[in-house]
Amino acid sequence: MVRALAFDVFGTVVDWRASLIGELREFGNKQGVQRDWAQFADNWRAGYVPAMDLVRRGELPWTRLDDLHRRILDELLREADITAADNDIDHLNRAWHRLDPWPDSVAGLYRLKERFVITTLSNGNVSLLTDMAKRAGLPWDCVLSAEIFGHYKPDPEAYLGCAHILDVPPGELMLVAAHPSDLRAARDAGLRTAYVDRPLEWGQPGRYRVAFEPDEFDVTATDLVDLADRL
Repeated sequence: MVRALAFDVFGTVVDWRASLIGELREFGNKQGVQRDWAQFADNWRAGYVPAMDLVRRGELPWTRLDDLHRRILDELLREADITAADNDIDHLNRAWHRLDPWPDSVAGLYRLKERFVITTLSNGNVSLLTDMAKRAGLPWDCVLSAEIFGHYKPDPEAYLGCAHILDVPPGELMLVAAHPSDLRAARDAGLRTAYVDRPLEWGQPGRYRVAFEPDEFDVTATDLVDLADRL
């Protein structure tokens, strides 16, 4: 019954945390400063949902994720007492365009692509997702983003907008994600759901892990290759 797969990207397909830590260390070396870059990366990611909520509540106009990331980054740099040239900060902000895939992601996506239409459905903006795919070799059939719909996940407009653009009923579109909250919102919008386990997303197995019922989602997989086996 499933014709298309829509993928959450940050944490599900790419290892944002390890990638950011590497970029932050490089930035620190260039600036001649040392900080707890792992904590800095965690704080940068932790600002993601509150920043999107400002848009969702109308306190900010529609703002693409690159610009929300820059707002968070500027604040974190001030708190860390780090000054740098604007070009260097802009390059660091674009680290989100250069995230590395999990080891199974490319092979798993190529297998899934043989049978299904595969697309992103991420809160990342289109240019971010396109640059990431080009660099990492992610073989999407198309790149869809919350930016296209003017609604960040978990707003239902993002999930239903994806189904509309792909010209499939919501029940024939499956969201693939490592985050139960994303999957629950997709399920409530009528999509099918596949959970992919990423125990190292936050660096330590089980850190910030959200519990869910064993049969809560249509498919549960250990990685994208396992998902291909199961589908």
